[in-house]
Amino acid sequence: MSEDSGEGLVLVVDDDETVRDVVRRYLEVAGFAVAVAGDGHEALERCAAQPPDLIVLDVMMPGLGGLEVCGRLRRISEVPVVMLTALGEEEEDRIAGLRIGADDYVTKPFSPRELTLRVSSVLRRSRGPAPGASAPDLVDDDLRLVRSARHATLAGAPLALTAREFDLLAFFLTHPGIAYSRADLLDKVWGWQFGDQSTVTVHVRRLREKIEADPANPSRVVTVWGIGYRYDPRRS
Repeated sequence: MSEDSGEGLVLVVDDDETVRDVVRRYLEVAGFAVAVAGDGHEALERCAAQPPDLIVLDVMMPGLGGLEVCGRLRRISEVPVVMLTALGEEEEDRIAGLRIGADDYVTKPFSPRELTLRVSSVLRRSRGPAPGASAPDLVDDDLRLVRSARHATLAGAPLALTAREFDLLAFFLTHPGIAYSRADLLDKVWGWQFGDQSTVTVHVRRLREKIEADPANPSRVVTVWGIGYRYDPRRS
């Protein structure tokens, strides 16, 4: 984070200059420093030159689109990404962004205030507890989450988790053996009372790919048919 960035540095990526300007102004009023990029290539260049704390990324851009940009970023960084999707885009397009590793999405046309709140929420979660807050490590056999540092390991090896994946896994570890519906998880982990429940499905799938020996036959994050998901701790 830059020294004078206040709440953090946000990179806004959209080929529409009006959208960029509106989002920039609202975020600056909220205390964020804001950089802008008009296309995917410029976004990657800016990220390399000055890594932001969070990226607001439009899906539909000419040339290098938002999904490709997010995919490239995820190979080198876990910077939080909030994607902007058009109202007419298919659900699969939104799911694709989550599958690649986006932390959240907002549908156009959107309320700039809502987007600002989403950005604040994702960034706050990605930073973990406030200094001095109690956040004991969470351990299940060979899986360890150090919440104060937002760091996770499996069998001693670092786990590359996005902010939402980390939060979801932390929630499961603190509530083992309890079945939660997708709506419950959307509320308790995302803080959304309403939203696309496929968001939860995609994040569970990504989490399984990272912590399960066999993601197709999970033993930790198990499906409870007709309800949702349950975390079954291992017995060491």
